[in-house]
This record gives sequence, structure tokens and C-alpha cells, in this order.
Amino acid sequence: MQADTYILIINRRSGKQDAESRVDRIRRLFAQHGATLEVLEFGKENSLAEVTRKALQTEDATIVVAGGDGTVCGVSELVVGTGRKMGIIPSGTFNYFARSLDIPEDIDAAVQVILSGETELTKVARINDRVFLNNASLGAYPAILQTREGIYHRWGRSRVAAYWSVIKALATLRAPMRLTVTVDGTKHRYRTPLIFAVNNAFQLEQMALGGADCIAAGEMVLLVAPDTDRWGMLKLALALAVGMARKKVDYELHCGKDIRIEMARKRRHVARDGELDKMRGPFRLTLSQDKLDVLVPSGRKEQTR
Repeated sequence: MQADTYILIINRRSGKQDAESRVDRIRRLFAQHGATLEVLEFGKENSLAEVTRKALQTEDATIVVAGGDGTVCGVSELVVGTGRKMGIIPSGTFNYFARSLDIPEDIDAAVQVILSGETELTKVARINDRVFLNNASLGAYPAILQTREGIYHRWGRSRVAAYWSVIKALATLRAPMRLTVTVDGTKHRYRTPLIFAVNNAFQLEQMALGGADCIAAGEMVLLVAPDTDRWGMLKLALALAVGMARKKVDYELHCGKDIRIEMARKRRHVARDGELDKMRGPFRLTLSQDKLDVLVPSGRKEQTR
């Protein structure tokens, strides 16, 4: 057993199963192993940051997150660099971060990893001062997230609903962005509807995109969509969905450790691991020196995440 006390932070919105029944099930699983579990839920009254700070006040407790990539990212932002162990019970739509660490999506199996697994130091990236685990983007994808929340509210969270939100958002896409991108000192100028930074080789492989070798080399990947209209973006979305996007045709790819994005409009919506923020530019993307101590399956062969 990794620790005597565990604190569960749960996202009421993530996944298909009712949050209350998930909590009851998780409580039973921890109790069966004689482990103490405290539950902190966030919502309208308590923000994710507030409950995470509260959880960190309990010394030596393992922080357990039940939610999707956005929730895991939000908790990680405060846990990274503290040396505290973090366990994950994936219950979002894609769960790229957890899956990249071989953490099972089944609740019982995920709890077993938390109770009997081992820690792995995991890198995170930042856009300005904000953490992201998998990806951060400007342009069309933040617009897709705004549309997706409305679809989720009406139809529930699912991968089908996520893909439909892409089509609906791109149908009303506005003018492309004009920006200057500096990658490790080299400048590039683009007119593009979407720029997408990735810090997760697993996600790149799942989407059949290039750049996993750059992640393995300790760099980030920056994908820039071509200057195109709504129909062109819809075709690109389809190519991404079926794993047929082509480098230098459907996207430009850059690899680097220090990326700067500048544009005339200073404040823009930024998507970080599926969550939306409004941030002020210019936008600097870097790999953090701090690491996360994540509980992963025992005996897992450490590999590029």
C-alpha cells in the first residue's frame, strides 16, 4: 500500500456514470483494502483549485483524481513539483494522459493501481504560467470546446458527441489568425485557423500524427493547420478522425523546447487538455523542470509518454 490516507477529488461532470454512484463504488474499493479515503467534490460552490489546495493541506496523503484530462490537468497544476503522489481514476471522454501511462479506464483496476502501483516521474509542459499535460491550442479548437459543452449538456459526454461538436463548430469558423511562431530561435509566419502544441506521444500516435520521435527527444510538437476555409477545415477534421492527416499537406510540424507565439490580438481563448481559458499573449510554451509523481501499474516498462 502506497500510503495510509488518500484524498479523492472528483469531477461531477466527467464520464457517463453518476458521480454519486462512482464515489460509493470507489469508497467500497478503498475500504476493502483497509485504506482511508476522504472525498472532496468540486462544482459551482467549490472550484477545482480550491479543493486541490485543501487536499494538499493533509500531509503525506496521496491525491487521487477521478475525472477526465481537464480535471487531471487542473489538479496537476498545483501538485506538480510538490513531491506528492497522485493517482488517477480515468472517467473522461478520451483520457489521453492516463492511457499514456497504462492506467486502466476500469474503476476497479484503476483503484488497484493506486493501492499497489509504483510512482513514475512524469513531465509536464506550460503555456505561459499554466500547465498542460497533453496539448494546448489556439484558434479553431477552443471554439470547438465552446460548442462541445453545449452538446454535452444536451446529449451527455461521449466520443460521438465530441466529434459532432467539431463539425458544428467548424461550420461557423471565423477568419484565420495571423501570427509569428518562434521555435528555438527560428521565426516562422503563418496565417492559420488552428495551432496545436502537443506534449504526449501517445496522443500523436492515437491520431496517426508525426512527432512522437520529437517527444522522445525531450521536445514538444507544434502542429500548424494550413490557411484554409471552413470546408478545408472540415476535410482536415475528417482526416484527423480517421487517422489520415498528412504532414506538409494537412499540417506543418515543428519540434522544439521553447516556442513563442505572437499575434496582434493580445487576449485569446486557449484550450488546455480540453478545458478553456482566456489568456494574454504572447504565448510561450516550455517544458517544466518540475515533475509529477504519478502512480502507474507495477512493473510498467517506462517509455515515452
